[in-house]
Amino acid sequence: MPLYDYYCPANDQTVQVTHKMSQDVNTWGDVCALSGQPLGDTPGDSPVEKVHLAANLIRRKAMGSDSAGGSAYGAMTTTKHYHTTKNFD
Repeated sequence: MPLYDYYCPANDQTVQVTHKMSQDVNTWGDVCALSGQPLGDTPGDSPVEKVHLAANLIRRKAMGSDSAGGSAYGAMTTTKHYHTTKNFD
């Protein structure tokens, strides 16, 4: 499961949690339930913000293509190989 960081402005804390991509995490109570930590003095309904870090972003090249039409998953594994081996006349 993916790892996410959430920031709570009410208590100035950032907490890292793991959850499904389809799961919504909107409050401090949600973050505490997922991380196993107590609410503390912060109300459970306090809103949190998902922190987007550069390390969490997937670069286009890592997704399987490059400017030459090759693949990040191995040489000649994408359409470049297909087009060089098929006759489209």
